[in-house]
Amino acid sequence: MSSRVSGTEGYADEAEELFKLYESIPAADLHRAVLHLIPTAPSHILDIGSGTGRDAAWFAAMGHRVVAVEPTDAMRMPAMALHSSPLIEWLDDSLPDLALLLARGEKFDVVMLTAVWMHLDAEQRRRAIPNLAALVRQGGAVIMQIRHGPVPVGRRMFEVSPEETIELAQTQDLHPVLNLRSESNQERNRAAGVTWTNLAFVKEKEPAA
Repeated sequence: MSSRVSGTEGYADEAEELFKLYESIPAADLHRAVLHLIPTAPSHILDIGSGTGRDAAWFAAMGHRVVAVEPTDAMRMPAMALHSSPLIEWLDDSLPDLALLLARGEKFDVVMLTAVWMHLDAEQRRRAIPNLAALVRQGGAVIMQIRHGPVPVGRRMFEVSPEETIELAQTQDLHPVLNLRSESNQERNRAAGVTWTNLAFVKEKEPAA
């Protein structure tokens, strides 16, 4: 059994219940705020913390090639079975280092982190941001959805401000293009005061010589 990855606490124990919950929310609804940043032409997309594979499957259905990164076996294995697609490659890797992924030297048109960033503490976030920047091509986008509010029992989460994340991103030439707060899609979470921040950054193209 692999050692637990920091930030994944609670997910393996609740995998079955979370599968039903996550798969019941259409990806297009969840990501309405960032649809304009998803390329229409077939592209190369990295989905970090892909969970049940809902978003990866959505991207694949649009014709994109997807690398889906998920460190929790109890999520990744059933996700691979549920969303089998030749366009999705599954990878057991994790933030902040993403060592396996970085060793491959690939660049992506979109790097997606849905409900992932707030699982990292401040030091891990500082370590992670250069790695994210290294994985996105010039002119490509990094898209994050960050949760705010009460932390579910057994989970490891931190309150992360959009301002801090934008500052970190700008140190890596990731230019902010979206900062939008929204309500939770889940009625129970809305009642508990859970909100989300949608952040997006575009990696600035190097000026022509």
